[in-house]
Amino acid sequence: MIGNHGNGRLELIDRYSWDRFRDLVTGQSLSANKAEKRVQVQQLELAEFGSKHKVEFMVSGLVSRTGALNMALARISRSTLMRSEVAVKNMLNEGLSTHKCSSPFIQNVAAHGNFSYFSSIRRANHMSFWSRGIMVTPHYQFPTAERIVEESDLEYEETKYPGLEATKPGEKPRVVVLGTGWAACRFLKGLDTKVYDVVCISPRNHMVLTPLLASTCVGTLEFRSVAEPVSQIQSALASNPNSYFYLASCSGVDTNKHEVYCETLSNGGLPHEPYRFKVAYDKLVIAAGAEPLTFGIKGVKEHAFFLREVNHAQDIRKKLLLNLMLSENPGISEEEKQRLLHCVVIGGGPTGVEFSGELSDFIMRDVRERYSHVKDYIKVTLIEANEILSSFDVGLRQYATNHLTKSGVRLMRGVVKEVHSKKIVLNDGTDVPYGLLVWSTGVGPSDFVKSLHIPKSAGGRIGVDEWMRVPSVEDVFALGDCAGFLEQTGKPVLPALAQVAERQGKFLVDLFNKIGKQNGGKAFSAKDIPFGEPFVYKHLGSMASVGRYKALVDLRQSKDAKGISLAGFLSWLIWRSAYLTRVVSWRNRFYVAVNWATTLVFGRDNTRIG
Repeated sequence: MIGNHGNGRLELIDRYSWDRFRDLVTGQSLSANKAEKRVQVQQLELAEFGSKHKVEFMVSGLVSRTGALNMALARISRSTLMRSEVAVKNMLNEGLSTHKCSSPFIQNVAAHGNFSYFSSIRRANHMSFWSRGIMVTPHYQFPTAERIVEESDLEYEETKYPGLEATKPGEKPRVVVLGTGWAACRFLKGLDTKVYDVVCISPRNHMVLTPLLASTCVGTLEFRSVAEPVSQIQSALASNPNSYFYLASCSGVDTNKHEVYCETLSNGGLPHEPYRFKVAYDKLVIAAGAEPLTFGIKGVKEHAFFLREVNHAQDIRKKLLLNLMLSENPGISEEEKQRLLHCVVIGGGPTGVEFSGELSDFIMRDVRERYSHVKDYIKVTLIEANEILSSFDVGLRQYATNHLTKSGVRLMRGVVKEVHSKKIVLNDGTDVPYGLLVWSTGVGPSDFVKSLHIPKSAGGRIGVDEWMRVPSVEDVFALGDCAGFLEQTGKPVLPALAQVAERQGKFLVDLFNKIGKQNGGKAFSAKDIPFGEPFVYKHLGSMASVGRYKALVDLRQSKDAKGISLAGFLSWLIWRSAYLTRVVSWRNRFYVAVNWATTLVFGRDNTRIG
């Protein structure tokens, strides 16, 4: 027991009572399962310690002055103590330098920095000390102790994420898939759920048929026709008891603990925002996709529309129809009408060209009939720094240029310097006013991929070997737009195309099914299993629609190789047939076919909803 003997002195009165108090602080007497309590804390209150700090403990009726040390030490025992040693040393120097301490334990800590005692302290609930049935809440006058308590609490809470713990012996191995793009969904579709449990984590619950996304912006297709629910791609996510889909974004990966940390989408309906949880994995497949490249140009994110998701297409459609209707209002000047109805597309790749073609077709067939008052004001401009469709055959590029020009699309060469709310400024100083700006200049690594502390390939993608493994860590694989071959593999980084991602997903799922049947699905269990032949990509060709029942088909395996190149109506039939077969479900294939037929007969729907 520690007695109060005035003048700020600490004196050890009874070693046995001190041991009792230590047991109390370390939680041995506070355990719910203890049959008897050896010591009860009767009262805990704060007072001044000299001119600065004092904590008074009344144990069995006697007052103890410890300079807030015991309070801090008790709270420190809740965490891993990795940072608390330094903080307690500072506190000892601050609180005990002017006060004589006769406790051998405290003297040992202060003089020699011996913290080995702390490692044996068991966690206790230090926020509620009971004294004769009355709960006493401690307050802190000692700044160092309060800081230690707050930091210790933060560390402790960070380790208490709810979620799925590691699989136990006898349970199926768990595969965690991040993303619902082409690569992830092809992997999910083929995964043998008799061997694996699967958890899919993504901020969207569907796959997007991106080559047909431009058609939804003008009403050629309905939005639901290009969105495939992930639970229909892999039914185990909805039916198997240990397989789940989580609508969340991954915020971090601990490859040592085999855990991923996630945040749910915030909508105000959960007790904590953002709501965080963890999922332990045996195998992790990162297929988180990529984000549109803005090249750091000022104003792009604030004022431009991207075309990567269904909600992007919905926003473009609403903005386009809004501008058409606003331009018909009385009192709108000629200059303002021209600006409102000027649609500018940045980027001459397949997405930019297909959107420009769909937009020009919409103007020719539908706008001129239904918005006759402003039909002569609406224009489309496609701005590209070099040549449009640079990966296509030269003859096909020229065909696309001529066709788009005849369809009313103005082609410009230039580089965007900055973007304002109503105009863009090019490097040569040219101002281009706009009412709708669509940005399609390629993709790059997402913030999540950038945050991962693993080797990167060219372009900032996750570095992988020939079997899509991340070689620096165990049981982690990467696919699709977020992954690229490391330089030492001798393979080039593949383009961010749907066919690349889909074929990588097929390769990896075949590999997983193979090693799973050889008991290699659990964590750290596939080291001695041969993976077989590495991934080899062969380009099947490229296709792009340019509007008005015309398309391009380039079947060359590379840019410099020779092969079949087609353009025109026949190519358009091949383009539509090919992408109709890429639609995952028969339900959506039916939707797409019916939408195309409806548009052909009745024209596009111009209803603006929302």
